[in-house]
Amino acid sequence: QVQPVESGGGLVQTGGSLRLSCAASGRSSYTMAWFRQASGKEREFVAGIRWNAITYHADSVKGRFTISRDNAKNTVYLQMNSLKTEDTAVYYCAVRTAIDYSPIYSARAYDYWGQGTQVTVSS
Repeated sequence: QVQPVESGGGLVQTGGSLRLSCAASGRSSYTMAWFRQASGKEREFVAGIRWNAITYHADSVKGRFTISRDNAKNTVYLQMNSLKTEDTAVYYCAVRTAIDYSPIYSARAYDYWGQGTQVTVSS
């Protein structure tokens, strides 16, 4: 069973940076993604990286956030720069084990979820 484990959340001021990490057991060829859920809002897609390294970023974070992976460590990262107060949320790592072209933006496409890590951006 794959259990993603997130780390790297915290409190940062507007304009600052954070890097989130997600380590998943097993092979390095999963499709993995970051979602976030702000208080009182639905969970939304942030960024994803397919098994073949193709990346996707939500429009709201393009140019500020970058998803990447280290296959040797089975770890995916989310580098977050120029953070805004509206980025405040719990960030979740998700893993899809099938090797296919499932809709990467959909939470329903993922088999395993991490426990979440809080990111708070203060003004």
